[in-house]
Amino acid sequence: MLGTVGCLTPELLNKYAGFDIAEPVWFKAGAQIFNGGIDYLGNPGFVHAQSILGILAAQVVLMGAVEAYRVAGGPLGEGKD
Repeated sequence: MLGTVGCLTPELLNKYAGFDIAEPVWFKAGAQIFNGGIDYLGNPGFVHAQSILGILAAQVVLMGAVEAYRVAGGPLGEGKD
């Protein structure tokens, strides 16, 4: 359900609120990495993603850490999965 909000918010902000978003359409946003990189929050000094392999590695590490925490019991303790 939150994915719908995440897909529609950039389009609605661009169309009705006058925000200048480089690619507001959700299915084209990921392709920006092949055209010079993605500036998160519109600031190239914050995070300027240029490598699809770097993004993949970060996703694998972060999701692996979260899943390891969940399997180990997480905030609820052992056996609550």
